[in-house]
Amino acid sequence: MVDEKDFQKRVQKIGELVQQLEAIADPATRAGAKELVQLLMDLHGAGLERMLEIAFQSGEAGSQIIDSLGRDPLVSSLLILYGIHPEELQTRVERKLEEIRSKLHKMGAEVQLLSADDGNVRVRIAVDGHACGSTLRTVQTTVEDAIYEAAPDLKALVIEGAKEKVASGFVPLDKLAELPRATLATPAPRTNASVFSDGMD
Repeated sequence: MVDEKDFQKRVQKIGELVQQLEAIADPATRAGAKELVQLLMDLHGAGLERMLEIAFQSGEAGSQIIDSLGRDPLVSSLLILYGIHPEELQTRVERKLEEIRSKLHKMGAEVQLLSADDGNVRVRIAVDGHACGSTLRTVQTTVEDAIYEAAPDLKALVIEGAKEKVASGFVPLDKLAELPRATLATPAPRTNASVFSDGMD
C-alpha cells in the first residue's frame, strides 16, 4: 500500500518528468507526449468523478464515504489533483488549522485564518513575546506545512506575523503540468507561491 509520503514523492517525480517534456527538441514528439499525459489525466479524472457520482447516488452512506475520502490525506491529494475534491479550499484550510491549534498553543502561538479567496490564503500568526527565533520558525513551518497539506492547490499563501522566510521543497499541484483539464496541482517550489509578511502592507 502506498503511503502519503511515497505518493507525494511520486507526484513530484511526475511533475519533474512533465516539465522535461518542454525540453524535447522535436515539436511533434513534444506535442504527442503532452497529449498522451493529458489523455491519461482525462481518463483517470473521468473515472474518479464517476466513482464519486456512484457513491453519492447511494444516499447518506455514499455521502459519508465521499466525506471520508475527502479527509484521507492521500485520497484528498488525488481528488484535488483532478479538481474534484468535495470540499472547498477554505473549508479544508479551516479544518487543518483547527487540527494544529493545540500543537501551536503548546508553543505559545496562535493562528487565525484571515481570508481564503480565489485560491489566495492569508493567515496571521501570533507568538508569545518571550518565544525565541527558533520557535517562530517552527511555528511558521508548522502552519505552512499544514496549509499546503490541506490545500496544495492554493495559488498564494501570505503569513502575517512572520519575519523570516522558511525555505521549502514543496511543489504546488497546479504546476504539475500546464494542461487544460484537471486542476493538475503539484510541483513549482513552494517558496514561489508563499509570501511571508510581518503584517506591514
